[in-house]
Amino acid sequence: MKRNILLPTDFSDNAWSAAVYALKLYADVECTFYFLNSQVIKISVISNLSNKLLETMKKESLKELKALKELSETSNANANHEFETILSTLDLTTAIKKAIKDLNIDMIVMGTKGSTASKEFFFGSNTVHVIKSNPFCPLLVVPDEFDFVKPHQVAFPTDFNRLYADKELNTLKELVELYNSKIRVLHIEEKEYIDDNQERNLSVLDKFLSNYEHSYHWMPNYANKTTEINDFIEELNIDILAMVNYKKSIIEKFTKEPIIKKLGFHPTIPFLVIPA
Repeated sequence: MKRNILLPTDFSDNAWSAAVYALKLYADVECTFYFLNSQVIKISVISNLSNKLLETMKKESLKELKALKELSETSNANANHEFETILSTLDLTTAIKKAIKDLNIDMIVMGTKGSTASKEFFFGSNTVHVIKSNPFCPLLVVPDEFDFVKPHQVAFPTDFNRLYADKELNTLKELVELYNSKIRVLHIEEKEYIDDNQERNLSVLDKFLSNYEHSYHWMPNYANKTTEINDFIEELNIDILAMVNYKKSIIEKFTKEPIIKKLGFHPTIPFLVIPA
């Protein structure tokens, strides 16, 4: 089945690195990749700019989008892949929502930070806004300068407090089917035993994963969750971290920018955010 992949770009090296990862991840899948650039100019700024200058700025962005498309077509040279470009005057999150609706986007792939983001934060502000405002489409966040490796191992942390919907687990399924990846379900023990509700949710999850190679990993609650997840990633050589972004999930903590550094969440692998 053909997939539509959205690649937001600010023309930074980080954005291009994320795009390259997407091209390699979906190498054997028929895809249309859409490069999206959001060019927002405030009304107060517009009043001080001439129409000629505004038109020049638009032409420059279109020129860079065209160059991205041509670079992708020549460096990728994959018959499975097609490329389109979008120049939007909407803010990035609104432009992404519109693209998801109009183009039936299956996945968004973007870098962790833009050209001006602080190195202190794993997530740049654009990434944070997209995570917070995107309840419809999976988002794959790719670390800066990440070299593609086939995702043989996918980590899926869960507390078993929630019954996952089919659409959420289907996103995980579609990812692992690309490379026949192994699913490593991680549970951090906050108490000595899981209750009846957690048992039921575990049973449903296990049934869903029955046709996929998977295993369960219980970790003692020895540190904050981000530290434990990072340790798990390192110990099991995880290639992609996948989590469902439901209310009060760990991801909510990740996206509170002032405490990201404190939490220490700086994984060196791609992070799949699945909307609830």
